[in-house]
Amino acid sequence: MSSPSTSTPIAAITTAPGRGGIGIVRLSGSDLKPFIQAFFHQDLKARHAHYLPFNDASGQAIDEGIALFFPGPNSYTGEDVLELQGHGGTAVLRRVLARCFEVGNALGLRHATPGEFTQRAFLNDRLDLAQAEAVADLIDASSEAAAKGAMASLSGAFSQQINALADRIIHLRMLVEATLDFPEEEIDFLEKYQAADQLQSINDDLQLLRRQAKQGQVMRDGMHVVLAGQPNVGKSSLLNALAGDDIAIVTDIAGTTRDRVTQLIHIEGIPIHIVDTAGLRDTDDTVESIGIQRSWQEIAKANVILHLLDARRPDDTSDQAIMSKLPSTTPTLQILNKTDLLPAEATQHSNDNENQLHISAHTGQGLDELRQRLLRIAGWSPHTESPWLARERHLHALERCDAHLQIARFHAQHDDQILDLFAEELRLAHNELCEITGVFTSDDLLGEIFSSFCIGK
Repeated sequence: MSSPSTSTPIAAITTAPGRGGIGIVRLSGSDLKPFIQAFFHQDLKARHAHYLPFNDASGQAIDEGIALFFPGPNSYTGEDVLELQGHGGTAVLRRVLARCFEVGNALGLRHATPGEFTQRAFLNDRLDLAQAEAVADLIDASSEAAAKGAMASLSGAFSQQINALADRIIHLRMLVEATLDFPEEEIDFLEKYQAADQLQSINDDLQLLRRQAKQGQVMRDGMHVVLAGQPNVGKSSLLNALAGDDIAIVTDIAGTTRDRVTQLIHIEGIPIHIVDTAGLRDTDDTVESIGIQRSWQEIAKANVILHLLDARRPDDTSDQAIMSKLPSTTPTLQILNKTDLLPAEATQHSNDNENQLHISAHTGQGLDELRQRLLRIAGWSPHTESPWLARERHLHALERCDAHLQIARFHAQHDDQILDLFAEELRLAHNELCEITGVFTSDDLLGEIFSSFCIGK
């Protein structure tokens, strides 16, 4: 499907649906002065708040409010931008928008697609791609930490580090290609320009950037943590304890939970999606069987599995059978629950094993340690906290950049006869970094990114 034209003016309601004190209709186009004259029958002073009626075709007021005109290129999109700020009722905003389309019909005014205002900001060099993505992340932020990280990305903190690393790769590549262009000089390139040392320094900074990006991705997306185990081992009780509320029904009857129950919690600002599942056992109950099947589906998608056991029966053969079926590649933490029912001496020094933890969902014993272990499994450390958010595509691009630099390092360990291969790997590594900021990117990627935005942004 072809992309909508970026040469025609666009309009949309930018505020969320529903009732509110203020509602905004936004327009963007290469030249909105003819529209402004037709809509208001007067010109608007740039960046000046005009209190005006928003009239229909017969001259009757639909609403009254503030009109703000931002001439391009000094606007959000880099084009002329007009914002009509009126009352926040759904009906009145739709009437104002409809009137805009009536007036702008001759100019080709059309409804904006999701994210199109921000996409135009990117295409007009007002934002790079990482900053544009941060706009959506700021809107979607579910915690204060995520909001701060999104704002840091929007301000360019992530892009600046990417660009600085890309510049260093370009500098090294320039030296290599200059050597290739003048082979008669017989320069021992690798030794004279300390290419290996430069490459090592670039690689060290890339590894730090990858760790920070991983932190930023965890802060943005969080973790999908699944509670698994037999019936009546305390999965629902643990969910309630972590959430601080009675989210799931807790009874002594085995098989009470028959479907997944999901709750979002935050640990030190990191979003954690906790999923309670049906108890894993053999059963002839049709409904419970469906719930157990869904439990295994959730387990397959988990970032972390908390395998709950009854601390009074740590060697239960059914638990061992469950453990043998859990995905070996997914981090799994054995949680021995109900330690409050054990003698005190039975749990002394019981949490020394990093893959096993004794807790009591009933009393709260061990829950703080559980929270910290979840953060450690996620790779989160407050001492290396990323100041910005990152997406999975950013991590993949940095991983590919690292792979090309490792190949370049291999070539650097040989003589100058393969400098052309060395230069090519530097070029490919540089391209991967540029894909993050959108210097080199495909239309398909742009379509995928901006289609996830809300309309009006």
